[in-house]
Formats: sequence, C-alpha cells, structure tokens
Amino acid sequence: MAVDTETFLHLSRPLAPTSLNYQGNLAPLSVNVQPEAIFSILDHAVRRDLPADPAASSSRVIGALVGTRSEDGSEASISSSFAIPHTENEDQVEVDVEYQKNMLSLHLRAHPRETLLGWYTTSHELNSFSALIQNFFAAPDTGTFPHPAIHLTVSTDPGADIQLKAYISAPVAVNAERAAESCLFIQVPHKVAYNDAERSALELLSTAKDAEDRSAPVTTDVEGLTRSIERTADLLDRVSEFVSAIIDEEREPNNALGQYLMGSLSLAPKVDPSSIESDFNNHIQDVLMVSYLANSIRTQIDLSQRLATAALANEDRDKDDKEGRGERGDRGGRGGKRGGRGGGRGGREQREPREPREPREPRENVE
Repeated sequence: MAVDTETFLHLSRPLAPTSLNYQGNLAPLSVNVQPEAIFSILDHAVRRDLPADPAASSSRVIGALVGTRSEDGSEASISSSFAIPHTENEDQVEVDVEYQKNMLSLHLRAHPRETLLGWYTTSHELNSFSALIQNFFAAPDTGTFPHPAIHLTVSTDPGADIQLKAYISAPVAVNAERAAESCLFIQVPHKVAYNDAERSALELLSTAKDAEDRSAPVTTDVEGLTRSIERTADLLDRVSEFVSAIIDEEREPNNALGQYLMGSLSLAPKVDPSSIESDFNNHIQDVLMVSYLANSIRTQIDLSQRLATAALANEDRDKDDKEGRGERGDRGGRGGKRGGRGGGRGGREQREPREPREPREPRENVE
C-alpha cells in the first residue's frame, strides 16, 4: 500500500545539455520512499552533534539515498540510506567524499541490485550549498549520471508531523563554469510505500505516541488477529452506512467510489459460512499438528544432544582412569629398579676384607 502526501501539478523537467552532465529524458519521475529509509534519516537526525553556535553553523545533516530504479528511469524506490559527515557554515560546506565512496561501495557489495539515487537533508531550505551538493551527486564520476539525482528533504521538528519533499534539478547557469554552483530544483511527486507486514509494524509503533514512556507492548498473534477483525468490521459498517445513505438519497453518489467498491466486492470469494467454518477448523488442526511435530523434533534433538554429551563425558573419564593407572605402574617399576641398585651396592659393601700379604725379602744383585 502507499500513502500520498500531497497532490500538485507535475511538469516535465527541462532538457539540459549533455555537456553539463545531465540527462536529456523528459519522462516524469515518481519517487517511492520506504519506511526503513525514513527511520534511518530520523535516527541520523536524533544522533547528530549540535553545533556550539547555531547561528554560525547549520544543524542539518545529509546522507545518501540508495534503492532501485525502473528500466526507463521514470520511477525510483528509496529503500535505504546512510549518513555522510559534513560541516557547513555561512561561508563554505565540506563533505567527506572518501567516506561516501567507501560506504557506497560496501552497501552495493551487500546489495548488488541497488544503486545510488541521490541525497537527503533534514531541512526544507534550498540554498547555494544545496545546489553544490546536488551537482556533486549528479556528476558522472560521483553521482547518478545519466539519471537525475533525487533530493529528499525531511522535517524533523520535535512534536510536529514528518513532512517529505522530493526534488530533481536542472541547470540554470549561462555557462558550464557557473552551472557547478547553481541549479533549479523541481519538485516531483512522491509517496510512502509499504506492504501489509510493514503496515502492522507501523501501526504498533504509532501506539507509542500516546504513552508517557513512549513504549509499545508487542501483541500476540491472537491479539493482532482480533484487532484486524475489529478494524475490518468497522470498515464494513462505514461502507454499509455510506451505501445506505446514498440509497436513501441522503448523500450524493460518487461514481468513482462506487466503481472501486464494486471492484473490491467482485474480488471477494463467494463461499458459504459453513464452508468457511470448516476450512478454518481444518486450518487450526493443521497448525496444531505442525506445532506438535515441531515440539517433538525439538525434544528429540535435545535428548540426542544430552546423550552425545554423556557419552563423550564417559569416554573422557575412562581415558583419565587409564592414564592414572599407567602412571602408577610406571612409578612402581622405577621404584623396583632403584631398590635393586641399592641392594647391589649393599652386597659389595658386605664382602669380607682380604688378609694382608707378607712383605717379600729383597733380592741380592748378582754381579
């Protein structure tokens, strides 16, 4: 589903010379913004560093928009964004180009189907610095060429509703040198697009605005189903009252709304209430069976893990016991050897001493 922010007359963007690095396509451009990109921009705005002198420097933040584009380039879908460090004052603006290139390279490596679409800021003001940054994102080497760069402005004033505006640009300078510092911003239609799952999450988050602690409890599936059924019943009551008022000539008929209701009713299946109840009961039984099987498999896996852990523990215990017995046997053998050596030395010490020999008489020398 999608939510239109506002309606206005959309004019085709002017044709620009190719020497100024702009596309010559005159097809209207439509921008779809997904909630993830808006949340990322708001998070960047909340975490920004406030300047010491707000009058001398700007408090807005900027970042890159990433998403997909249609084959003809007439429709762009912004699915994500990332912040870009920059400093801005009254005289100049500085953007960390290397950081932007590295972040874009990493993002495209993780999401190869996406591409750079443009940039965002948290201020609706359009000045010369905005034109300079816009031309940077539209350049051939660093931007979205040959497609136009999208400039998305998001209001982040506390306590106020979030307002979005989307722009593309066209050069208005008389020569190529002045074109790098100036451009004409052209507003293009945009809408916030989300599916049913994202709508449920957004509705849950919206309930936190009325709470003092700004928190929303997570509801169960049954509570969500009950809430959806109640909302559907309320919508049916409103439609029934509207149709009854038209039949009773209390309200003027609306042909477009009548055709829409006829188309919606024609898509509804014609099934008896008994068949719906039977199908619903069968579905509940299937869900219970799947839940029972899942719990059984989980229990079996847990039991097998415990048995495997117990077997490994027993093997380690047996191994430790064998090693302990082997060490004790080695110690006993070494003790026996030392005892044998000691006995040998004791045997040598217990030998009887020999009797001393008598001295021999010296021999006479014979001449």
